[in-house]
Amino acid sequence: MRKIFIFLFLVVALIACNHNESLKLVKFNGEAQGTYYAITYYDKSGTNYQIQFDSILDAFDHCASLWDTNSIISLVNKNDTSVILDEYFIDIFKKSMQVSEDTKGAFDVTVGQLVNAWGFGYTSRSKLDKQKVDSLLQFVGYKTVKLLNGKIVKENSDTHIDYNAIAQGYSTDVLSKFLESKGIHNYLIDVGGEVLGKGKKEDNSLWTVGIEKPAKNAEDERMLEAKVKLENRALATSGNYRKYFEENGVRFSHTIDPSTGFPVQHTLLSASVLADECWKADAYATAFMVIGLEKSKEFLLTKPELQAYFIYSDKKGNLKTFTTDGLKAILEEIKD
Repeated sequence: MRKIFIFLFLVVALIACNHNESLKLVKFNGEAQGTYYAITYYDKSGTNYQIQFDSILDAFDHCASLWDTNSIISLVNKNDTSVILDEYFIDIFKKSMQVSEDTKGAFDVTVGQLVNAWGFGYTSRSKLDKQKVDSLLQFVGYKTVKLLNGKIVKENSDTHIDYNAIAQGYSTDVLSKFLESKGIHNYLIDVGGEVLGKGKKEDNSLWTVGIEKPAKNAEDERMLEAKVKLENRALATSGNYRKYFEENGVRFSHTIDPSTGFPVQHTLLSASVLADECWKADAYATAFMVIGLEKSKEFLLTKPELQAYFIYSDKKGNLKTFTTDGLKAILEEIKD
């Protein structure tokens, strides 16, 4: 009996070995959504699907890009009643409303007018004061827009939807579904820093990705603060240290608080979220940057399916970190 067991073990090991040897590594990168994408996967045939990826991302841009004046979201913002919403738009809208409810409006896709006014959208920055910001706040509020009979219905026609805080994560999931449909289950997808790792590498190790150290200035060299091993999980990071402008010695970040209309001002510099899907990681990372460190830590106690790594500054300006318990085992901080 023992000989049979050993024989079977060797056969299984041989099959596994041959299986690994039959997988071919495929890597490529490109540009989409105003940023980069990088794909790595193992495939038996070694087929390069970059043309298909570009086609998928082009179709997604036609849905969610505010820089495409004829995209679905642009036409919705123009109140074009003839626009037909596709499955991407509808699904992102539903997911966005879910996160908005969960975060009591900290995540809100109706901030489009404010994002543009502050110069972080597709228009130039306006001259803003509290009176002007207050006038734009009337167009903000996720509860003022609804999906009815395949159409977006707004209480205020000047409300503009902006999917930028969830779109890259969502498109990462879309690309994942494509690879899965091709029988590919070992891959790493990175769309503008929103990443999803499934399966393992050829040596049976997990995919490892980095979390950037907050920089003092936008043009500073990128350095890593930590590394995370992904096991069928997604990681997205939102930070206030690359996209900002300075005026009269004050730095204004690109993260807009939907409740005040102003860029956030607090000690949380970076929020990295681990989730089972990349759209979740992307959206909740943005929400955490809005509500700040302490409220984010409280929120995470109610969402055990989410894990997070926060980088913040203390009263003396020193960088500090906070890691949820579920992330500690797979995260390695990089010491200077």
